[in-house]
Amino acid sequence: MKALALKPVASFQDQLAAYKQAIDADIAAYRKHVLATTAEQYGEYAALITDVYFDILSRGGKRLRGSLVMTGYEMCGGRDQTMIVRAATAMEMLHAYMLIIDDIQDRSTLRRGKPAAHEMLAAYHRRHHLRGDSMHAGVSLGLNAALSGAHAAHMLLAGLSVPDEYKVKVLGIVNLTMVITAHGQTYDIMNEIQPEVPAINIDRALEWKTAHYTFLNPLCVGMVLAGAGCEDTNAIRDYALSTGKAFQIADDIAGVFGKKTVTGKGAGSDIVTGKRTLLITHALAQAEPADKHFLNKCLGNSSLSAANLDRCRRIIMASGALDYAREIRDGHIAQALEALHIHQRRWPAGNVRFLRQLAQQLTKEQGFLLVT
Repeated sequence: MKALALKPVASFQDQLAAYKQAIDADIAAYRKHVLATTAEQYGEYAALITDVYFDILSRGGKRLRGSLVMTGYEMCGGRDQTMIVRAATAMEMLHAYMLIIDDIQDRSTLRRGKPAAHEMLAAYHRRHHLRGDSMHAGVSLGLNAALSGAHAAHMLLAGLSVPDEYKVKVLGIVNLTMVITAHGQTYDIMNEIQPEVPAINIDRALEWKTAHYTFLNPLCVGMVLAGAGCEDTNAIRDYALSTGKAFQIADDIAGVFGKKTVTGKGAGSDIVTGKRTLLITHALAQAEPADKHFLNKCLGNSSLSAANLDRCRRIIMASGALDYAREIRDGHIAQALEALHIHQRRWPAGNVRFLRQLAQQLTKEQGFLLVT
């Protein structure tokens, strides 16, 4: 097997940057190959949606999920850098697929500061004066772009240079995660349209939509590709799920209070799209009646003014919801760190330190995790 070229470094940020650099280089090479072969084999319309998909994939972010694939692999003694970087690329491709779907469902116009995939394709429809409704065409083509990218990612995983039993196990893990994530996203949508949202439904969205998909899945994929068994994947489970819940709460805070220049989304995006997150539901439960009425009226209002958005933020803070969300987030981080501490002797100290510092980063509300 090939020696792993990436050496553990002292700085968490430097280690993350090293993972990202390797993944971005692989994505760039793969993008060039796919765009050329798609145009040749399937023609200009297929090339159009493929180009849009890779535009979303190539916009950056910190490559958190791909980095966790590589971390999990290193933790269990993996040494083939070429293979594991390609596996990380596949994980980032699945993430791009999910982002396109999520933007359609949330009616988001931006992704990382640029037009979302369906908006790009609707603009193509308008620019070429095509028949029918531009937005419907954009959504329809965006869904095709997402699906083609997702299945290409599965092809990459199926073609990895590892024993067949590893690939079968990885594909099983990934597909189970996609099922869980779909159910989590369903709860996220249903939470928006129900008059009252039970706490258990908020927690289901936190765990099923985010924690499995963003943390547990990539870590387990990396571990399995290194030949690890259930002992390691079970040992990382509590860390991953607790960190994932904290990650989503941090993202929810950013969705109300984050700056567009940091998050790449519109200001107050969760209020504009009507999200019923832990932060929002607690504010609705605790706000004064007049404030509750105002906040309810603003949720899902796509033309919300800056002044009314600022008032919503003040209501959320005055209700104690921001402090409450931070408290719950920090509790999940403490649980994650304790779980990691219990099992830390199983894995190299450098990888354990990386995971510990990753969880600790979640308290930095204008930090790196808001642009993943």
